[in-house]
Amino acid sequence: MGVATRFDPFQEMDRLMGQVFGSARAAGTMPMDLYRSGDHYVLHVDLPGADPGTIDVGVEDRTLSIRAQRTSRTEQDVQWLVNERPSGTYARQLTVGRGLALDKMHATYADGVLTLSIPVAEESKPRRVEVQHVAAGSDAKQIDSAAPAGQS
Repeated sequence: MGVATRFDPFQEMDRLMGQVFGSARAAGTMPMDLYRSGDHYVLHVDLPGADPGTIDVGVEDRTLSIRAQRTSRTEQDVQWLVNERPSGTYARQLTVGRGLALDKMHATYADGVLTLSIPVAEESKPRRVEVQHVAAGSDAKQIDSAAPAGQS
């Protein structure tokens, strides 16, 4: 007997990241927010001060990779009193579950935040199955799969 569960392709990735790196360490290098809105997921990644031309988002199989570079200011003839702003290459990889249309992903970068919109694949969207009532004594039975809920 099967049990119905709600599928979240990012849940396992978050659990593993928390176990391996600890939540604070994983979020400290490239903090992100992730939520589902209707038929797509939205990922916001903080990249303040990143050089926009260095931001790279790639997908290979089920691995989503994000890389960005932040260069430090190299002032000549100054005495640093505080130099805390990090620089270098930032990278994060997320293993995502099946059921996402990664080939239709859209990315924007504004005000230091990278935003990815990842649609749910058509075959993974909920569907309504219409059941036809057949009169008693009739041999004909018809069960059709309808368009996803909310679409006609």
